[in-house]
Amino acid sequence: MIDTHSHLFEAEFQEDLELCIQRCKENNVHKIILVGFSESTNSKAYDLSLKYDIFYPTAGMHPSEADCDFEKKFQMLVDFIQSHKIYAIGECGLDYHYGKENAEYQKKLFEYQILLAIEKDLPLIVHSRDAMKDTWDILSKYKGKIRGVMHCYSGSWEMAKEYIKLGFYISLGGPVTFKNAVESKRIAKEIPLDKLLVETDCPFLAPTPYRGKRNESAYVWYVVKEIADIRGISFKQVEEQTEKNSKIVFGL
Repeated sequence: MIDTHSHLFEAEFQEDLELCIQRCKENNVHKIILVGFSESTNSKAYDLSLKYDIFYPTAGMHPSEADCDFEKKFQMLVDFIQSHKIYAIGECGLDYHYGKENAEYQKKLFEYQILLAIEKDLPLIVHSRDAMKDTWDILSKYKGKIRGVMHCYSGSWEMAKEYIKLGFYISLGGPVTFKNAVESKRIAKEIPLDKLLVETDCPFLAPTPYRGKRNESAYVWYVVKEIADIRGISFKQVEEQTEKNSKIVFGL
């Protein structure tokens, strides 16, 4: 299995990172996309990838980084990827969950990263929270030029089909295991298996039976199992296809 979205560099894992990696190997999670989202986390993701061959780093600027200094932060990102091997731009995108006061900065920072991904021929890892329309409006302008992942997708199945047409894969995480996750379960059932990815977004969004606790990359196993159960197919079928998809997206 491949966890396509992990933040194992976070402080929550300082005491037991080695054990987390061991649990991954025990659960056949043998590749992890380590996703940066700020100047400091981009460096942390890259540095850990040099130490452990299980990690594949990305670099981006999360919408929470969008403020009046966003152009300076973006230039730091450009400088970083000039001298560091990464596998995707992101995570980047839009997040209006806590308000839209910085929405214009978010949109500009997002669009800069889209153009960077096109220039560098890299996939995008897109974060969209309570901002699906604006996310679509921006991405759709670049149809035919972009590809990537709709990370921890929380939109509708109807919208997911449109993102697939744009060249994106849909990634599901721990929420698909929640009892009340009606739309996520619908997507898990309906989506063509060759357009699906799995992730943890750890340390966030732990799946059932760990909901509310710290998430970790080994728990992607529960996501794969839930999708297999929903579709009525074998665990191995979901495991093998999502791994194949991940290798295509990230060029592994």
